[in-house]
Amino acid sequence: MSSVAVLTQETFNAHRSGLLPEQGGAAVAGPSAGEDEEALPTYKEAFPPLPEKASQPEGTQETSSAWASKIRPLKSSIITQVFHVPLEERKYKDINQFGEGDQAKVCVDIMHKTGAHLELSLAKDQGLSIMVSGKLDAVMKARKEIVSRLQTQASASVGIPKEHHRFVIGKNGEKLQELELKTATKIQIPRPDDPSNQIKISGTKEGLEKAKHEILLISAEQDKRAVERVNIEKVYHPFITGAYNKLVGEMMQETGARINVPPQSVNKTEIVITGEKEQVALAVTKIKKVYEDKKKNTTTIAVEVKKSQHKYVIGPKGNTLQEILDKTGVSVEIPPSDSSSETVILRGEPDRLGQALTEVYAKANSYTVSSVSAPSWLHRFIIGKKGQNLAKITQQMPKVHIEFTEGEDKITLEGPTKDVQMAQGQIEAMVTDLVSRMDYAEISVDPKFHRHLIGKGGVNINRIKEVHKVTVRIPPDNEKSNLIRIEGDPQGVQEAKKELLELASRMENERTKDLIIEQRFHRAIIGQKGEKIKEVRDKFPEVIINFPDPAQKSDIVQLRGPRTEVEKCSKFMNKIVAEMVENSYSVSVPIFKQFHRNIIGKGGSNIKKEKVCINAHCFDIVG
Repeated sequence: MSSVAVLTQETFNAHRSGLLPEQGGAAVAGPSAGEDEEALPTYKEAFPPLPEKASQPEGTQETSSAWASKIRPLKSSIITQVFHVPLEERKYKDINQFGEGDQAKVCVDIMHKTGAHLELSLAKDQGLSIMVSGKLDAVMKARKEIVSRLQTQASASVGIPKEHHRFVIGKNGEKLQELELKTATKIQIPRPDDPSNQIKISGTKEGLEKAKHEILLISAEQDKRAVERVNIEKVYHPFITGAYNKLVGEMMQETGARINVPPQSVNKTEIVITGEKEQVALAVTKIKKVYEDKKKNTTTIAVEVKKSQHKYVIGPKGNTLQEILDKTGVSVEIPPSDSSSETVILRGEPDRLGQALTEVYAKANSYTVSSVSAPSWLHRFIIGKKGQNLAKITQQMPKVHIEFTEGEDKITLEGPTKDVQMAQGQIEAMVTDLVSRMDYAEISVDPKFHRHLIGKGGVNINRIKEVHKVTVRIPPDNEKSNLIRIEGDPQGVQEAKKELLELASRMENERTKDLIIEQRFHRAIIGQKGEKIKEVRDKFPEVIINFPDPAQKSDIVQLRGPRTEVEKCSKFMNKIVAEMVENSYSVSVPIFKQFHRNIIGKGGSNIKKEKVCINAHCFDIVG
């Protein structure tokens, strides 16, 4: 994963150590004892007195300047880094899900986990750009999470002497943790009782290279054999490694020395050679010979290649660059992805540059980008259920990348020219067919009625979809949108639209009314087995009548339905209650509390026997 960071590697190291570059240099040089004594500040220099009252302006001025000279400007602890995940290394490639799919959920989780702030954007090359802001520690942790959860992972192993493993781990595992954060990888070191010397690394290809390089450097530092560092200009490193690392592999085999060339993604010029003294000396000689020869005999040409075509020259994981180097002996230098430069530099022997240039242009033009005009609302029909329609095209032409951008009336195709042309023809035919036989309509309905349109378990909306052969999109509650979209066969769309508007109109005219009816009358209004209330419901079929549960001891009876029908039903029920009140009366008879159980009887048997009498004469038993 390439990144553009606010801090360079050098300033990052200085930041971690707490030293400025000049201070670090002084520490390495090691001043003599005399110099130390001279450098020690006096108490007054280290702690200048605070300014006194205004009566001593001269002293105050002096002291203020003394303090001012000691105070350094504070630097912000918040940093920002931008990480780029290439298309071929993205874990989640469903562009329709961008911003609301799995990758967005992952980013939210990373923000909660690390405290860093993340912002996603889609680059023109379909790579994912992630801007991370926060404190250094939070940004480094977020970077590691991004690499492991949003980028495809690879694995590799590197073997170093078993006794060097502890130096990779460091005190209390601090070195290992720092290395994992620095390279955004996961590093597994064998247990002490495991005889294996292989350290396993998992992460992105770029992270693997960095981690391997750093581990080998740590091992080289601890190796008792000779260590030699040679500074070679970065642009000549490809000639030393050779295509696919063939040349450096041959050098190591011939000399027996270990040669560590920093990967292209690491901006270091230092090549580290370790081994026996004679082996190291021989390897250094060979490296310098290649360097001097190439520096003397190579020349460069600069050509302009559209930024959008750079990725085709690079190829998947840099394979095309290696192919050109292997075929022509010419190194091709591509500007970083975060640079706006379109200049590509070719470096090699003059008689080979022409062939390499032809290869570069061939690779750059081997792919093309095209677009098809298609209304955005048709995109999901073109994609098909679970991507079935697109799958037919991509199976025939797997190298074609098809992009649907939400809200845009076009489809973008990218890939080999011939394949793109074939895919474009098929998609255009699909668009023409869909436009001729499909239509859409939009209606506005208050969100408070949306759940009623859907119905319990989706029963209403599913019936409409099935009967009229349409799709209906009702926005979720969190969108707070009035717009309902209907898509499908033109006639079905119009019929579904009419039915939905009628339902909505009915709901807008619906009214809910609460009647206050004493609970003691509820059973009488309902009647035995609900016979009496059934008569009321038959009289007002559009009104829903809800009685409260007896356990609630509530007097509220709810009516719901069309406004006029609810009013009629309300008057009718109030009339029933009025008649009951008029035809009933109650008498309160005081009876000693100890006789209540005799009146009630075992299990209420006496009360049940006198049921009619008790209903006709309401006795309130009081103590």
